[in-house]
Amino acid sequence: MPVNLTRPSPAANVAEARLYLKEDELDKAVELVFLAARRFWRSAEGPLGARGLGPAHYRALAAIRRDEGLSVSALRTHLDITKQSLARVLSELETEGLIERQPSAEDRRQRLLRLTEAGRTAERDASAVLRERLAQVFRASGAEAVAGARAVWAALAAERE
Repeated sequence: MPVNLTRPSPAANVAEARLYLKEDELDKAVELVFLAARRFWRSAEGPLGARGLGPAHYRALAAIRRDEGLSVSALRTHLDITKQSLARVLSELETEGLIERQPSAEDRRQRLLRLTEAGRTAERDASAVLRERLAQVFRASGAEAVAGARAVWAALAAERE
């Protein structure tokens, strides 16, 4: 189902602008968000599934790659998940030999996370597929739609006050 992510132009009439706030249009948008997320992650099932990993594992690997040596608590904050969920994901990644936990030199109680070579490969393979999927969609949608989508994603990801 093609989705038009462009924002109405400033010249759009008021009735058209209100259309985006009608309950049925918002319901459609909610469904599209969930469908898009499912299909986005499905595109990475090959490289992730081959290692018995899912989206939560990938998110942890990608965050560790971007900030090698971050603490477990910093990763939990970054991913915005519960301690129990993160403990399960990290345990599975460690069992698979994809990450290492090392004590901090400053605080021996603190554990710092690093990718192993296998972890780098797993993250790189999944990232390549996800980047390519986004690149395909971005090229097909155009610059204005991409800018609009980024604005919507950023607003959805922003902390509610």
